[in-house]
Amino acid sequence: MMTPSRWLLLGSLYITQYLGQGFFMIALVAILRSRGASLEKAGLVYLMGVCWMAKPLWAHHVDRIRFGRLGHYRGWLLAAQSGMVATLLVIGQLDVVRDFYVVLGFCLLLALLSATQDVAADALACLLLSPGQRGMGNAVQAAGGLLGNVIGGGVVLMAYPHVGWRACLLILAGGTALSLGQLLFFREPQRPVRSNVAEVGFRRLWRFWKEPGRGRWLLVLLLAPCGCGMGFGLITPMLTDGGWSMERIGLVTNVGGSLTGALAAALAGWAVQRLPRRTALIVISALQIVGVAALLPVAEMRVGVGATVACLTFFYLCPSLLMVIATTLIMDHASPESPATDFTLQYSVFHTTGYISAGASTVLAQHWGYPGAISAAVLLTMGLFLATLRLGNGRQALAPEAVSVFETD
Repeated sequence: MMTPSRWLLLGSLYITQYLGQGFFMIALVAILRSRGASLEKAGLVYLMGVCWMAKPLWAHHVDRIRFGRLGHYRGWLLAAQSGMVATLLVIGQLDVVRDFYVVLGFCLLLALLSATQDVAADALACLLLSPGQRGMGNAVQAAGGLLGNVIGGGVVLMAYPHVGWRACLLILAGGTALSLGQLLFFREPQRPVRSNVAEVGFRRLWRFWKEPGRGRWLLVLLLAPCGCGMGFGLITPMLTDGGWSMERIGLVTNVGGSLTGALAAALAGWAVQRLPRRTALIVISALQIVGVAALLPVAEMRVGVGATVACLTFFYLCPSLLMVIATTLIMDHASPESPATDFTLQYSVFHTTGYISAGASTVLAQHWGYPGAISAAVLLTMGLFLATLRLGNGRQALAPEAVSVFETD
């Protein structure tokens, strides 16, 4: 049963896993450039994203290894959260330029810990949330990640010129420690050990996709992030080429975009609880077409600031809507015997495709121009819409919504 304290714990876990990540991938790059570091050196910070894409390589260990009295996933969360706090405190004692490669090493460690925390948090959410609660649970996940980015990459960055490097890291460590305090008072319900738990391992990474209906579901996961991923990859260069200042770009994209996305996540959570899964997926896929197409006037640079902000705001609504329904269905497809492995495997396909699409968008824009690249993104969102129509209504198309093993606890 989901109590208010469990909802608060899930929200806190999803916010704090992005606090340090958001700060280093956004703020650290800006700090390095302001202190004269080369673009090549600053770009190494983005290696943190590789740890998140590689999560399936160790997710099965999170399903297999238990921590006795600490609880199964609670044990993993306590270890990861403690490691994140300690790592942030250590980084705060270093000089970001003089000790750059040491800082980078600890940043990669932080990324590894936060990625592992995410695997365990997703597994715990799969098991705690009943099918009817998964829409709102994934809204909490999406909104939490966006708010973590706003705080870490926006608010703490704004505080940096006034309080300095060490104080910023203390703030991040203190915020991350809040979830650690909640975990100390959380008692993970016991769940039965299933007979096929031995299957959890690398074999699960390909056996999962052999189950009926998973081929069409894989196509949806591959297409889903492409349009929005390409849009995200092009927004900053389009605005820069349009003469926008870095301050305005940061305010509109990082702060305004994240807050708009958090609002959209809440709306999607409400909708998913009230609509059949397939209906919600089709409606949200159709909205993606309009949302990505809204970037065409921006790409052609023929609208003013107000109209540009309006177009961007509509676009920023769409990725969070899609994220909530996609992760809800990912959760539906996750087996109670291997929730960490199944959820992470599916989400990594979704996440990695988004990264690749963002990178490919700039290559397309170089050859076709911004309007051509956005048009390609619109075509991909149309492909997603057609793929959702082909999923059908059967058990083999959309996952059977199994009852959470903790639901009656």
